[in-house]
Amino acid sequence: MKNEEQARFLFGISLSDLPKWKQFLICSSGFFFGYLVNGVCEEYVYNRLQFSYGWYFTFVQGFVYLFLIYLQGFTPKQMVNPWKTYVKLSAVLMGSHGLTKGSLAFLNYPAQLMFKSTKVLPVMVMGAFIPGLRRKYPAHEYISAILLVVGLILFTLADAQTSPNFSVVGVVMVTGALVMDSFLGNLQEAIFTLNPETTQMEMLFCSTVVGLPFLIPPMVLTGELFKAWNSCSQHLYVYGVLVFEAMATFIGQVSVLSLIAIFGAATTAMVTTARKAVTLLLSYLIFTKPLTEQHGTGLLLIAMGITLKLLPMPVDSKPGYKRVSSSVASEETRNGPEVEGRNNNLV
Repeated sequence: MKNEEQARFLFGISLSDLPKWKQFLICSSGFFFGYLVNGVCEEYVYNRLQFSYGWYFTFVQGFVYLFLIYLQGFTPKQMVNPWKTYVKLSAVLMGSHGLTKGSLAFLNYPAQLMFKSTKVLPVMVMGAFIPGLRRKYPAHEYISAILLVVGLILFTLADAQTSPNFSVVGVVMVTGALVMDSFLGNLQEAIFTLNPETTQMEMLFCSTVVGLPFLIPPMVLTGELFKAWNSCSQHLYVYGVLVFEAMATFIGQVSVLSLIAIFGAATTAMVTTARKAVTLLLSYLIFTKPLTEQHGTGLLLIAMGITLKLLPMPVDSKPGYKRVSSSVASEETRNGPEVEGRNNNLV
């Protein structure tokens, strides 16, 4: 970090004083831990218990997030952005969470996981259009993303043949979640870039508070609110699983926001894809599902795509890849009216 305005902390650990590789390792470790636990809990609740209430579960876990944020000492007085900055972000965040969890009623967990993993391509494309970013990527990163997507498609097709729980409705739902994800990471990165003083806790707190009301209409219109309430009332231990999952996911959420703030949305999308591959293998090992040759081919292409992403970039390709520099972002922050105008573009 080049200035104090961009200082980053992760659960009391000062990331700004560490070299980049340590920042990456710490953030990635927190993310992997949180979402590996999340993956196991989701498959248990949705596929083993057959509790398919994505909107309701997202709503319940939102309150767990708020409680954990309170324990971290964050208050609205510490906000540096206006509430309206988070309206669009919150809508796509809650929509993505609800559709992702809800799709597990129609897809098994590995199939859903593979669809979600393809988000790196739409994230890269959308980054070229989000105000404040206007990202450009070198050719090898697009090739890496294409290898990744092809591998995921092969795996998903194999999964459709070996899994009894594969539905077009689930595909439509998870595709909608992918569209929202393409905006989500880039919007988060744009907010961090335009105002480097934005903290991860503010981002998570505001997007949760503003986003929770967006979950009420789909819960009521689909009747899920009352069904979920009655089902969970008869099986109270489900709430224990949800709270445990939310606590782990909270660690993952704060870690992934740190990755976005420091390394950008596209790099973070590649990290999340690597996590999905690990979660996928654990899913097959823990829940004893059959692996075919096509599964193996898909995983090989995924590994190739990730490896290509990790290769060093040529020096002459780096300028187009960088985000708005910290010095420029800081100058914009000092020029209040100009930043306010640019922030309005996010809303």
